[in-house]
Amino acid sequence: MKSKKARRAGRKAVVLLSGGLDSAVTLYYAKNAGYKCLCLGFDYGQRHLRELECAKELCRRAKAEFQLIKFAMPWKGSALLDKKEKLKGHRLGDKSIPNTYVPARNIIFLSFALSCAETVKAEKIFIGAHSQDYSGYPDCRPEFYKSFAKVVKSGTKAGVENKPVAVETPLLYKFKSDIIKMGIRLRVPFELTWSCYKGGKRPCNECDSCTYRKKGFKEAGIADPAI
Repeated sequence: MKSKKARRAGRKAVVLLSGGLDSAVTLYYAKNAGYKCLCLGFDYGQRHLRELECAKELCRRAKAEFQLIKFAMPWKGSALLDKKEKLKGHRLGDKSIPNTYVPARNIIFLSFALSCAETVKAEKIFIGAHSQDYSGYPDCRPEFYKSFAKVVKSGTKAGVENKPVAVETPLLYKFKSDIIKMGIRLRVPFELTWSCYKGGKRPCNECDSCTYRKKGFKEAGIADPAI
């Protein structure tokens, strides 16, 4: 009898790939499960495109297809979209929503991914969102993904025909240290990932994303190969 991985071989999945640590682990998770991955990256007017260069390199390394989607959010509404707005620090454990939250970003990304998945006949969408040890974004909570599954089922042809595209969130309940350990097991090339909100030559080690990444590697007992 064939294993689940063998049965999945050749099946398609759409992976949201930012080039950051979490999305890289998610790509390798989907690839390890036997899915043929089509990765989507987004240029939506963010502060820098360093992550997207990492995303392209990750796809080359993983032998996965990469497509870049470019669109504008001229109304801004986030420090990640408006360079005039200062990136404010967000203390660990703070439950308030930080100014790096981009309004409805995951809804927009997932909508693109859903349209793509339904068109290319991919059975799953993989996204690296996680609710634990995170910056408090509302579109990274389990409640959001449960609600989005209902949208998929009621608002797409595949859903109405009772073959809805599944949205997989393999990291949702994991701490950053657990995600890093998972990535090590999957042989994720963390040296190719970028997490910093600032687009310099080296991570700033001050923004939220750097703080959580540094904390995760420390708790995992592993040196960050990107630094």
